[in-house]
Amino acid sequence: MARLEYRLLDEARGFPVQFYYDNVDKDEVSLRFACDYLVKGHVVYEKTSCAIENGTYVIYVKRSTEEQAVDYAESVSARWGSIQIEMREYQENASVYPLVHSFYFKDDDDALLHLQSDYLYVNGREWEKTSAEVDEDRQVYVYYAKPV
Repeated sequence: MARLEYRLLDEARGFPVQFYYDNVDKDEVSLRFACDYLVKGHVVYEKTSCAIENGTYVIYVKRSTEEQAVDYAESVSARWGSIQIEMREYQENASVYPLVHSFYFKDDDDALLHLQSDYLYVNGREWEKTSAEVDEDRQVYVYYAKPV
């Protein structure tokens, strides 16, 4: 098990630890490293970089000035023993992104491959990834994409 820290990208303040998690499985660290955003406490943080420092996994973030946390009414609770990834259609200047598909994985590696994939085929259409996030408020990963 590992330690994961989210640190603010603030050199003047010495990159303070914003959030930390002890005893995190390395597979979860990999899933979070693959995400561009973190939603926590209804605040959106943008990943700037990832690092490994003295056995600690670190994700450097800054508070997003362009993105807003969204509460989705149609969200489905994660199934027991699974990792959920929502695929949502990215639309420029939208405030809500429509749900295209929900994936459920029992294997971390399969979930990670989906988050890292630039293209997915869903419902007979090809989708191009625009970003990915971990939404701690809703306990779900989100894959944002636009149809090709």
